[in-house]
Amino acid sequence: PSADDLAEEMEDVDFEDEGAEEPDAEAWESEDDEGVEDGMEAQDDSEVTFSLHSASVFCVSLDPKTNTLAVTGGEDDKAFVWRVSDGELLFECSGHKDSVTCAGFSHDSVFVATGDMSGLIKVWRVDAKEEVWSFEVGDLEWMEWHPQAHVLLAGTADGNTWMWKIPSGDCKTFQGPACPATCGRILPDGKRAVVGYEDGTMRIWDLKQGTSLHVLKGQDGHQDPLTCVASNQDGSLIMTGSVDCHAKLVNSATGKVVCVFKMDSVTPKAPIGEGEEAESNSVESLGFCNVMPLAAVGYLDGTLAIYDLSTQSLRHKCQHESGIVQLLWEESSAVVYTCSLDGAVRLWDARSGKMISEYRGHSAEILDFAVNKDASIVVTTSGDHQAKVFCVQRPDR
Repeated sequence: PSADDLAEEMEDVDFEDEGAEEPDAEAWESEDDEGVEDGMEAQDDSEVTFSLHSASVFCVSLDPKTNTLAVTGGEDDKAFVWRVSDGELLFECSGHKDSVTCAGFSHDSVFVATGDMSGLIKVWRVDAKEEVWSFEVGDLEWMEWHPQAHVLLAGTADGNTWMWKIPSGDCKTFQGPACPATCGRILPDGKRAVVGYEDGTMRIWDLKQGTSLHVLKGQDGHQDPLTCVASNQDGSLIMTGSVDCHAKLVNSATGKVVCVFKMDSVTPKAPIGEGEEAESNSVESLGFCNVMPLAAVGYLDGTLAIYDLSTQSLRHKCQHESGIVQLLWEESSAVVYTCSLDGAVRLWDARSGKMISEYRGHSAEILDFAVNKDASIVVTTSGDHQAKVFCVQRPDR
């Protein structure tokens, strides 16, 4: 029989009538519906998926110079540098023996640093794809490159903050209280760093002198561990966030607290029965808008609060179904991005408090994300072992 005959025969078969299969068909349908209910795997808005990790992917950074490369680190003790355009692997940052929780490029994209939980930090030269320096500290809490120099800063669980020149390895330490240095940020002037600690204190360090310029503790500090710190574009204001659900605005020159943003708990805390856990909430991420006097604070209970710095008041509350893991502002507009435990990335207009768009594709919580300079792409990492690239070009551009 010729192809034409076969085609005619096929036409004669009435597929609708194969009723014997029906119970099966129903089973299929309900399974599909369940997937949609979960909403996680139902849609994938991403352009590129990077799937070389074999466990949760904890961190991601984009190379600042070209925004064409990403580095990701994961629970599989691996870190990879790969191309954002197609997910192609450039090289593996090998040799880690614990979860890689910190990874980032130097300001000029010449080096990439990877750090694991046990405190092994490695620096690689990107063009040569080779390791140029490594050092072991105590358990690593955070790590950050200097904004203008080949200098790396890291905070450890023993309360120390370390600073190295790369690749020479010249080293300085800043001794904090005897508790973990939980978060840190080099201020835009490159001369000072702000470090937050588990005991609720915050210090502003002079990087050259190695001395602490200001210490905020007691009433000025927080009641619980600090979770995040940020500074505005010129470094005049610092904001600190804590497990105590407060965000404090601090004048970096005087070390004085300008104001405290408190999130009122919507539900009054019921007395806790034995074996019950209290509903926990904390500040998870915060940041300043570059183009308006606004700051955003993201909470574990899913609240995104937009504060007006000139009036020191709450301007908008944007509610998420699940906890916010991290937030980032667009570099040159009043748009704030959030990623959350429900696996979605959302864009919010901070002026109106309205959601602009939402992107899905992960089947587990998003653990970290990065936005490129012109705010055209977002790179996310997730508990589903994947990193994804989303195109977020907006119609209003």
